Amino acid sequence: MSVRYSLSLVELFRATPVKSALLTLAPVTLALGQLCNSYVNGVSPAVSIAFAVVMLGFAVVAMGHHAAEHRVRRLETEYGPGRI
Repeated sequence: MSVRYSLSLVELFRATPVKSALLTLAPVTLALGQLCNSYVNGVSPAVSIAFAVVMLGFAVVAMGHHAAEHRVRRLETEYGPGRI
């Protein structure tokens, strides 16, 4: 029977703090910066909101990939070559 195990964000940050921070905080910071920039400079909010949505979507997809990569690495160390 297959057991589904999902990693929490805290576990990912403990395992790889720099990569996790780059994949979550950088896109969120860019999105917030673009929203503030459009407000200050009077740019159309539609462009900034679209950019923010794309950046948040990127962060979600990138963290999903990062979590899968971490699970694979953990499985390889647990059941690596010669242990099967």
